[in-house]
Amino acid sequence: MKYIILVGDGMGDFPLPELNNKTPLEAAHTPTMDMLCQKGELFRLQTIPTAMHPGSDIANLSLLGYEPQKFYTGRAPLEAASMGIEIAQKETAYRCNLVTLEKQENDSLSMVDFSAGHISTAESNILINTLQKELGSELFHFYAGISYRHLMVASSSLSGLQTEPPHDHIGKDVTRFWNRYLEYPHLKTLMEKARSLLEHHEINKTRVSHNQLPANSIWLWGEGKAPIIPTIQELFGLKGSLISAVDLLKGIGVYGGLQIIEVEGATGYLDTNYAGKAQAALDSLQDNDFVFVHVEAPDEAGHQGSIKDKLQAIEDFDQKIVKPVFEGMQRPGNPDFRLVVCMDHLTPISIRTHTAQPVPVLLYDSRQNGPQSSVSYNEKNGEQSAILLSDGKQFFNKLLQKEEGLS
Repeated sequence: MKYIILVGDGMGDFPLPELNNKTPLEAAHTPTMDMLCQKGELFRLQTIPTAMHPGSDIANLSLLGYEPQKFYTGRAPLEAASMGIEIAQKETAYRCNLVTLEKQENDSLSMVDFSAGHISTAESNILINTLQKELGSELFHFYAGISYRHLMVASSSLSGLQTEPPHDHIGKDVTRFWNRYLEYPHLKTLMEKARSLLEHHEINKTRVSHNQLPANSIWLWGEGKAPIIPTIQELFGLKGSLISAVDLLKGIGVYGGLQIIEVEGATGYLDTNYAGKAQAALDSLQDNDFVFVHVEAPDEAGHQGSIKDKLQAIEDFDQKIVKPVFEGMQRPGNPDFRLVVCMDHLTPISIRTHTAQPVPVLLYDSRQNGPQSSVSYNEKNGEQSAILLSDGKQFFNKLLQKEEGLS
């Protein structure tokens, strides 16, 4: 038996007037997901434990069978693992976004874009490496990642610092959050010098001249110490792999003992290499029991507030990931398989950030290929399901048909 989990990050949404009060998932053309839903089972999963922030880190830990409240220490250490960075006991890792801030007439700061216009990796790496060269020290070290997503490791104590995810405050006044950083003298110097260096860097001058958003500031968040997490094999006896363009997901996979498969051209957005990801998933199942495929594009479109892009991201996920993986597994000679299609959380267009309600999950078993229902895969039909799983452990037990593990 092979096990497959396909995740459209942030794919869920709220009904939108522009879509005749349908969600993007309801409005999108998704024949493969709908067919699998009708031949399989639809239920709900609570990926965000009570009182925890609805981040992709916590939600995807749940989708990999973990109980985040037991193992989660912060987002940045997970990303550090993906980048091969060891976090010492006294160090703290911070996610370091390149963002676009704008000073208003009253000297307040507005978060124009948490991704600096989805700055390219080539551009951003030059900027982060410049910051490391000019500002790196025994206290602070910058590490370049992908696009706007980078890392900073602090050896000094910043205890009490409360950070904020920048994608929760798009288009909003963030002065009070920025001022929190400035309460720490060493960090104040770092942040202000970084802002000055970035504003005057040739890359940002060129971006502005081309009507692109400049990466004119860094934004630290998602801090944490190195966690202690058991592997998927230790928990469930599975040898698996993970495919994603996002360091966060790769880091979770590293801690989970999964094989991290790098796909050339995987970007985390609409231009990602879907075909490469789908084929890599099929190839990985030759040697592994399990594969987890993560697609970031729907979440990014939700944060950007773009209905058009979210519809495209969902339809691309259906046609370029779900369909080829399903059809590939259907070929003669392949083993039986259980396939999950899901999201980690909702990223509604109307609020441009994550929510914590349960997500719809479809589970297809190749041994039960006849129609089971007439329902399509969407949020509304998921809400009508009588089955609500309360955590990732229950979800994985259901996937593996270890029903005795349910509580």
